[in-house]
Amino acid sequence: NNKKVLELENMLTIVTKRSEEKKFEVVTLKCEKDAYQEKMDQILDKKDQEIIRTNHLLGSAQQQLADTKSHCKELSERLKFYKTKQNDLVDRIRKQDEMRRCLHNKVMKLSGNIKVFVRVRPTLNTEINLKKNLVGSSKNNDECPFSFPGLNAAPDDPIQNLMLVKEPHKDRGGLNPRRKKWQYSFDNVFAPSHKQEDIWESVEPLVQSCLDGYNVCIFAYGQTGSGKTFTMLGTNDQPGIIYRSILKIFDAKKDIEERCKGNVNITVELLEIYNENVQDLLVKGRRSSISKGADVKVNANEAVGNAIIHVSCEEEVIQILNIAQQRRCIKATKSNEESSRSHLIFSLKYVHTSSDGIKRSGKLNICDLAGSERLSKSESIGSTLKETQHINKSLSSLSNVIEKLQAKSAHIPFRESKLTYLLQNSLEGDSKTLAVICCNPDSNHFNESMCSLRFASKVNKVEMKAAANFSC
Repeated sequence: NNKKVLELENMLTIVTKRSEEKKFEVVTLKCEKDAYQEKMDQILDKKDQEIIRTNHLLGSAQQQLADTKSHCKELSERLKFYKTKQNDLVDRIRKQDEMRRCLHNKVMKLSGNIKVFVRVRPTLNTEINLKKNLVGSSKNNDECPFSFPGLNAAPDDPIQNLMLVKEPHKDRGGLNPRRKKWQYSFDNVFAPSHKQEDIWESVEPLVQSCLDGYNVCIFAYGQTGSGKTFTMLGTNDQPGIIYRSILKIFDAKKDIEERCKGNVNITVELLEIYNENVQDLLVKGRRSSISKGADVKVNANEAVGNAIIHVSCEEEVIQILNIAQQRRCIKATKSNEESSRSHLIFSLKYVHTSSDGIKRSGKLNICDLAGSERLSKSESIGSTLKETQHINKSLSSLSNVIEKLQAKSAHIPFRESKLTYLLQNSLEGDSKTLAVICCNPDSNHFNESMCSLRFASKVNKVEMKAAANFSC
């Protein structure tokens, strides 16, 4: 029995020990559970705070979204309003531009569709030095036969366009000098003191007519050495009418395209009338070294088969002009060291297609005519003599056409020469034409200058009848 009791006591001790170990494990697990519970509570608290912050941010974002939607709606309404206002303004600008175009055309018609400007070029330094070194020269021979009483007159004073011409002094063997005097009035007169800018200021309205969709022709007329080429082409420092016209046209093109008012297409042609043959200066000729352009046929007042070049900027046109000038026939004569032996016709076509598909086209013809010559002064021989004869004949035909237009003859002989045939569209109808008559200030060339002034007077009396379908 004692042995069983002892075994039972040992078993009780073991069970008690295990029970205490289990209790310890339970206490340890409970402590761990409490620690995990505390961490879980902290994590849940943190998540709850994050949820609260997120809900707050979400509420703010929803409010901002609602405000943005409201602002977008307001901006959309304002944009719609301003688009309507912009369309109204564009429509008003279009109507005002159309009104300006019509009024400008009416002003041009009232002042005459054909205008005459007379320019007396300044005396060149070489001419001054030559007169100083000339034996037997007198002060009377140095006197300029032209005077301009309205040089400093007000712009609206009629005397501004008045020009007085006095016959040069002649030796009458002691008798009283009888010097004839003439008085001329033209649309504009330019004294030797006037600059290229002054001439362009008066020419610019005609170039504007080209932009408005009309045909415009500007030609320079006068004896050789009177400054026609300088007036038309000028120099790098003093650009002439052609270069200034190019800049104005491309400025208008740039303005139209920047304002998205449509598309502008510009093409250029360059013709030369040499010995009554029309040649294309944009295509190199194959025949002789004298004729540097390719021959072109003329049909229905227009050249057929010549090169028509599309240009996008003024630099391209200037480059084309430089090439054409190199190919143009220029020779030295006794009257002029750089005498143009042909008529140059520069044509620029301007086509404006508006955003609504309406097309408006205008054409600008600028002609640098070869100068008339007296064979006794130019002393032309050989090929130069033939050139002089053709030049004088074509200019005589132009004068004859002007006389017939002045007399309102039923038949106008435009076909007498290639020059008048090509200029036919510019000398009739609703075209705007400007004749720039150039004169030499030297009294030795007085007779030639008087011939030019008589031609100017004829042109000044011509009235061009506009066709009905061209009226505003």
